[in-house]
Amino acid sequence: MTAADQDDAQAAATAAARRRLGVGAVVVLVIAALAITVGIGIVRGAISPVDEVVVDQTPAPAATGAPDLYVHVSGAVRAPGLYVLPAGARVVDAIAAAGGFADDADREVVNLARPLDDGEQLAVPREGETPPAAEGAAPATDGLVDLNTADAAQLETLPRIGPALAERIIAWRDDNGGFTSIEDLLAVPGIGDKMLGSLRDLVTV
Repeated sequence: MTAADQDDAQAAATAAARRRLGVGAVVVLVIAALAITVGIGIVRGAISPVDEVVVDQTPAPAATGAPDLYVHVSGAVRAPGLYVLPAGARVVDAIAAAGGFADDADREVVNLARPLDDGEQLAVPREGETPPAAEGAAPATDGLVDLNTADAAQLETLPRIGPALAERIIAWRDDNGGFTSIEDLLAVPGIGDKMLGSLRDLVTV
């Protein structure tokens, strides 16, 4: 083999070696890229939450255990009739359901804060009328409320007597040894002549 042939053979071998090296480098780069991609995926999976937390913002249904109240509203209201009210309703709710007070209603003698009882009749008096005894009042004599024995709940069934005034009546009774006459109510703070007039036929001592 001549020197020229040897040189050609060596050049061909060198070129082949370079091609193999180039292909090998490409393969290595591809493998490295795949390894990096897989590694990134693993890292992302590791830091991602396993489960998505969903908060249910739907409000819980209201408890419905207490029965409704059937109340007959009569007298000086705009739409007298029988009304079904939710448990815990008060006189103010019944009057509102009946369209509100009539123009000639005696609003001063109506205890708007009094709780209602199922099956009761709420009679709203007109101006000049004697207020009817409220249903549910503790009977003493002829259905009257005894000022010396009635508790706060029984006193609150009277017109214009709310929780605070009922407590003042009881406190005056305890401090003074009881009521000797209906007129003694005038000594209770918050009771004047007009209120006494509305209570006179509804109470006893």
